[in-house]
Parts: sequence; C-alpha cells; structure tokens
Amino acid sequence: MTIPNSTFTEILSSTLRDFQNDFADNVTDKNALLTAMKDVGGIKLKTGGESIQQQLAYAENSTFQYYSGYETLDVSASDTLTSANYDWKQAAVNITISGLERRQNSGEAQIIDLVTNRTKVAMITMANNINVGLYSDGTGSSGKQIGGLQLIVADDPTTGTVGGIDASTQTFWRNVAYDATTDGGAAASASNIIKYMNTVYNQLTRGTDKPNLIVADQNYYNFYQQALQSIQRVNVNEGAVAKMASSGFAALDYLGVPVVLDNDIPTNHMYFLNTNYLEFCVHENANFTPGEMDKPINQDAMVMPILFMGNLTCSNRSLQGVLKD
Repeated sequence: MTIPNSTFTEILSSTLRDFQNDFADNVTDKNALLTAMKDVGGIKLKTGGESIQQQLAYAENSTFQYYSGYETLDVSASDTLTSANYDWKQAAVNITISGLERRQNSGEAQIIDLVTNRTKVAMITMANNINVGLYSDGTGSSGKQIGGLQLIVADDPTTGTVGGIDASTQTFWRNVAYDATTDGGAAASASNIIKYMNTVYNQLTRGTDKPNLIVADQNYYNFYQQALQSIQRVNVNEGAVAKMASSGFAALDYLGVPVVLDNDIPTNHMYFLNTNYLEFCVHENANFTPGEMDKPINQDAMVMPILFMGNLTCSNRSLQGVLKD
C-alpha cells in the first residue's frame, strides 16, 4: 500500500530534522579553518540584523600614563573600537523526491533509506561549496558567495573594502602579504619555503598573540613537506597538529602550529591565520536548517531546501597573513 502524502511528508520532515545537527557538523568538520575556529569558539549563531556587525579593537587606549602623587590623570575619551559590517550570504541545496520515487519506495523503511541517501549527497554538496567559499574573494555567483580568505587576507591588502572599511585609507585594516618572488627574491621552493614562512610568521607575532593555523595549497604544502623531510623533522604527534591529523586532515608541524593542506586554496598560497579574530557567523534559523516542504504546482515531486545564511568575518586583519607567488 502506498503511504499517503501527509504521512510521507511527516516521515521526510522528521528524518531531515534528525540530520540537522549532523548537517552543520559535517560542514564544519570538513574544513580545517572551521575546525580550528570551532576550537576557540569562533562558530557564532546570530539572531538577525540587517548585516553581521563585528566589533573591532584597532588602537590602544591613549589615556595610559605614568604619574606621581596628585598629578592629574587623563580621563579623556579614547576611541579604540569601531565595527565592521559584513553582508549576510545565503545558500541552499534542495532535496527532491519525485512522485515516481515516492511510489516506488512506499514503505516507511524504504522512505527513510531514500531520504537518508539524498541527505548525505546534499551534505557533501553543501560542505564542498561552503569550503570553496571560505577561500574565495566573495565575487562568485554575482557577489552572493561567502567572502573568504582571498577577501579578508588579500594578496594586495592596500586596496579593497572589507566589512565596509576601505583598506586603501585605513592602514590598520590591512593584512600582511609577502610575495615570494617580489619580496623574497625567488619563487617559493623546498629550499626557501621555511625562510619565507619565518618572515611572515614573525610579522604576525605580538607576544603570545600569533598564528594558530596555517593552510596551504598543494604546491606550498609539498615544498614545506619536502623541506621537513630533508632535515628529518616531520612531526604530527603533538598538540594542535595531532588534533588536526586525528580529524582526518593532512597536517604538518610548524613551531607547534598545524600546517594543513586544502586543495580549494588558490595555487601558490599559504595563509597564516589567527583564528581568535575570525568568526563564522550563521543565522540560528538557517544553520543548515531544513526549510518548508513544497510541492511544485507543475511537477509530480516534493522539494525540501536545506538553508544557510551567514558569512566569514574578521575583527583584526593585521594579525592575518598570506605567503604567495
């Protein structure tokens, strides 16, 4: 006997709701950047707003002073905070089941198997596309894509607007960028990659505030791996590096910082990230959340979207860096 539409819809909706947390975790756990951000509380659920407002700390408090006795203290206002505003970006992947498939899978167990398989494919699709977006410059899909590392940690940090702040006029809002050929004198290779990495890392170190994740494309990852092998120093057995490796990522050790391979990173790029100043902000009602089941008026099918609304934000670009060619 064929299960009525109402019962089928209930089973489909219930099965997808059970997958919701898995859906969000799947997207996070497939990306080294999001995994590292999750460890420092950088995955944020937001309730709304016209845009995502990110408070910034961009200057020291100017009232600090040494004083003696009754000397007057400086109590003037010190403008140390401003905010960046990031646009919400939306994405959806649809789980569709035709009337033919519904009638062919009319038992409850068959329906659950069908929905589970479709959901797994949708999860992979969403995770892969979000991963691409996290390394993008946000111009994909006519500007509807997430603004990723190519935007926030730009090849040319002296131009462009990020979070509504123009880096061409606001020098505090510039990341570190090091070109291997132009700044280092030669294209990156296994023989010089560590020297270049040291230069970028040192520029981003402020006492104990320093990069805690390095992500690299295939070329730069290979150069670093070859450099380590030549000195017999490949180590993935301790701390954050071991944690990344145990999560399934290809990871190497650089001064205790995981160096992770991701093939979605643009060619000949290595990003030095301080994830304490990065947030992946997601609307609580579109956190890879199943939407309403719909039946198109001109199709014998049922459609349920999985919805995402959010963006990658940064509160301090000066502590993020890129090594590139």
